[in-house]
Amino acid sequence: MKEKSQIIETIKRVMPAVVSIVISKHLEDLKKEVPELGSLFNDPRFQFPPDKIDAHGMVQVGGGSGFIVDEKGVILTNKHVIAEPHAEYTVILSDGEKFSAKVLARDPLDDVAILKINTTDGDLPTVELGDSGNIELGQTVLAFGNALGIFRNTVSTGIISGLSRAISAQPDPRAPMQEMRGLIQTDAAINPGNSGGPLTDVFGKVIGINAAVVFGAQNIGFAIPVKAAERDLADLKKHGKIRRPFLGLRYITLNDDLKEKLKLSVSYGALIAKEHLLDQAIVEGSPADKAGLKENDIVLEWDGEKVTTDKNIQDYLENCEVGDKINLKVLRGKKEIDAKVALAERKI
Repeated sequence: MKEKSQIIETIKRVMPAVVSIVISKHLEDLKKEVPELGSLFNDPRFQFPPDKIDAHGMVQVGGGSGFIVDEKGVILTNKHVIAEPHAEYTVILSDGEKFSAKVLARDPLDDVAILKINTTDGDLPTVELGDSGNIELGQTVLAFGNALGIFRNTVSTGIISGLSRAISAQPDPRAPMQEMRGLIQTDAAINPGNSGGPLTDVFGKVIGINAAVVFGAQNIGFAIPVKAAERDLADLKKHGKIRRPFLGLRYITLNDDLKEKLKLSVSYGALIAKEHLLDQAIVEGSPADKAGLKENDIVLEWDGEKVTTDKNIQDYLENCEVGDKINLKVLRGKKEIDAKVALAERKI
């Protein structure tokens, strides 16, 4: 009973800081983007509903959720929510008030983005960011957002049912599939509408950003740990943009099966290899290239720690900054060598 009362109190406190994000594009831009469908726009059978087109010819093409983290209107959401090029973004507060929004930054790796609304209020409701590194299986959580893109001010409850999950997903419709690692798994209801909304603990501290749902499965949703967003906010404040370190190699993380299949001498490490025929295993001019790394090298250790399926190169990069100098132990043929790399800034 005590937890139930706490949840009700938390909902009252958090909900005012949760926003809906509406994505709109001009009808003429839509026609240019899909020229082969241009004739359909003139067919009465294929007209957009009148409530989806405003007086300026803007068409609502999508929506999602977000949450205010700064009294002056800074908002966190998912990158895929605001991925549409040449789009306009409108933020609707929990009380229905609307504001135009500007995209401040998109994370080049994680499904995180930062918006800001144009308001002179300076006293907007905000949420408190918690510690996503100090959460436990079975812990009660709340998922806030704009359910199914239709129902604003929606909240669902559940538990943390998994930690450090990895899934293949496509955060941006125009981007290739990528592996998302370190995710929080929950059985709280997450859907495309509340994607970008906060996942909080029972005290209202944000521990994650609702990000993905497994379609066709019951009660399986994922959230990005809020520590990734905290890093982005700090970068934006310090550098005016999100900076991510770049090494410049493609790799396959080894395990026992790959050791046997490829007839290798080790079952751990990162085998430098291109994924497709036209790919570069080592990006020309990259830190990996400058350090003398070559295709078919195996990166065994990162600053004295083994590279494994549990902690691969991307995981190590997540904890590094641009300019960091890293010592790598590399297996080339039958010989172990040391290589030093200075991490560059990833180009967005």
